[in-house]
Amino acid sequence: MEEFHKVRRLPPYVFEQVNRLKASARSRGADIIDLGMGNPDLPTPKTIVDKLCEVVRDPRTHRYSSSRGIPGLRRAQANYYARRFGVKLDADTQVVATLGSKEGFANMAQAITAPGDVILCPNPTYPIHAFGFIMSGGVIRSLQVEPDDGFIPALERGIRHSIPKPLALILNYPSNPTALVASLDFYRDVVAFAKKNDIIILSDLAYSEIYFDGNPPPSVLQVPGAIEVAVEFTSMSKTFSMPGWRMGFAVGNERLISALTRVKSYLDYGAFTPIQVAAAHALNGDGADIAEVRDIYHKRRDVMVDAFSRAGWTIPAPAASMFAWAPIPEPFRHLGSLEFSKLLIEHADVAVAPGVGFGEHGDDHVRIALVENEHRIRQAARNIKRFLASSAKQPNNVVPLAAHR
Repeated sequence: MEEFHKVRRLPPYVFEQVNRLKASARSRGADIIDLGMGNPDLPTPKTIVDKLCEVVRDPRTHRYSSSRGIPGLRRAQANYYARRFGVKLDADTQVVATLGSKEGFANMAQAITAPGDVILCPNPTYPIHAFGFIMSGGVIRSLQVEPDDGFIPALERGIRHSIPKPLALILNYPSNPTALVASLDFYRDVVAFAKKNDIIILSDLAYSEIYFDGNPPPSVLQVPGAIEVAVEFTSMSKTFSMPGWRMGFAVGNERLISALTRVKSYLDYGAFTPIQVAAAHALNGDGADIAEVRDIYHKRRDVMVDAFSRAGWTIPAPAASMFAWAPIPEPFRHLGSLEFSKLLIEHADVAVAPGVGFGEHGDDHVRIALVENEHRIRQAARNIKRFLASSAKQPNNVVPLAAHR
């Protein structure tokens, strides 16, 4: 039977192949150290959980909620932007709560995309950045991901060679998966370019609070006048270890926020009210919970970089995010990221995310998530060290299982 139109536009889900292999190994009793999915293992702070429990006992909160977010939550997000970035937002017209930043991106794509619209998107990048628009009928033109002197020339080429003219540009810094961070000067140049060429900026800032070298990543909305062309997406998932709560935000340009709000009003009734109240409580806190989470990821990053280096796999230390973007060791680079990821499961009991899942330009890397404790990270390094040593001695014996089938 022929697949449906939108399903046909989606490639096979690369991560599912790794997940199946991981599940099979576990069913055989293997202790897989899972550094693949960016699924925070830290518990949600107690004060946030306590607020949820307090509010959920009130039966009045059990009814349908507000799709765009209760007023107190939208005010809390506006106040967060004022404190953290010095950006003034109107909580009524420039802030909308989303069911996580992923849902927000997908629904924004639905709200603004006409069939054939061109979207400029970094490659590699988080899959929803591209496929949210592909499912909405858009066309993706890939850009380099580095926020450096080559970015604006890449944008200029994208303008010259796109028919019709691109509708929007996607930014994601700190980046998932590459962990690259953008400067405020970079954002100034991009905002000026977007204004000159009448292009929408959609910025994913989900990792704004997970940084390690003393320089908090900026918001594109800090650029004067950026709100005329930009919307930014943030998430509670990583900042407060609340991934399963599904709470995020879109903030910025009033016209774009209005379009997103209208689409959402047809699709959902918003998150459960007690979750929204607890999220507002988190945002209104003193920042201690955020600092604690950041410190844990910082320590894990340092352990991972040191332990993997000692194991024979040199990985650049990420400046931000909860990921490391790791070049595949040279002897295995010809295999590509999917086959190398399979090898690590089969021969080292370690799961990572293949870089090709984030775009074809990521195929010489894998993404390593800092979602296991320091002891488990060191164990992963020991397993990998044995695997690398064994493959160096007997390279012909280290072949992915798929090759035997």
